[in-house]
Amino acid sequence: MNINYDYIEEYIRSILKGGYGELSRLRDYANNNNIPIISPEVEQFIRILLKVSDAKNILELGTAIGYSALIMAEAANPDAKITTIEVRDDMYEMAKENISANKYSKRIRLIKGDAKEVVPKLNERYDFVFLDAAKGHYLGFFKDCIKKLNYGGIVVSDNVLYRGMVAKDELINKRDKTIVRRMRNYLDYISNLDGYITSVIPLCDGVALTYKEG
Repeated sequence: MNINYDYIEEYIRSILKGGYGELSRLRDYANNNNIPIISPEVEQFIRILLKVSDAKNILELGTAIGYSALIMAEAANPDAKITTIEVRDDMYEMAKENISANKYSKRIRLIKGDAKEVVPKLNERYDFVFLDAAKGHYLGFFKDCIKKLNYGGIVVSDNVLYRGMVAKDELINKRDKTIVRRMRNYLDYISNLDGYITSVIPLCDGVALTYKEG
């Protein structure tokens, strides 16, 4: 479920180019098997951000089947490297297969594990972080990631409006109360953090763009 009117999404998607070749197949597979991957709108947004920022070192939390990592490899500077982390065994195995079969495989490092444990152990610094893992843990993920983020770097957080529930109490169901509360805390934190500028964009299910000043 996304937060914009269906006719708006349908129009935007009608004018966007989708993934090419193998990437189109992966998107179809995800859609047919109810595997959450980035929407076409967010995909295009990330492509442009990578072109503008010229990021050389990219970190992704939440690989799923590897689609977004491959999109970023395709869109980023030819010298860019991507590290992507996935906790689920089934997703990791599918991502491993999909990435290894792609021409960008040598530029992507896939790590199996919980991002809360993996990120603090990473020794590199990053220009671009894509946050698309467990929504209830975004704040912890963010705090760990910005310790590794270069000045002038960007954090993109997906699904931050969480089906509109974050913005409107009447939409919240019991099952999602904790996630919504934590996401509100997260957005409040990143929107008022000294040294950072954040914009929350009502794109698809909500995207937050956070820039590290300096």
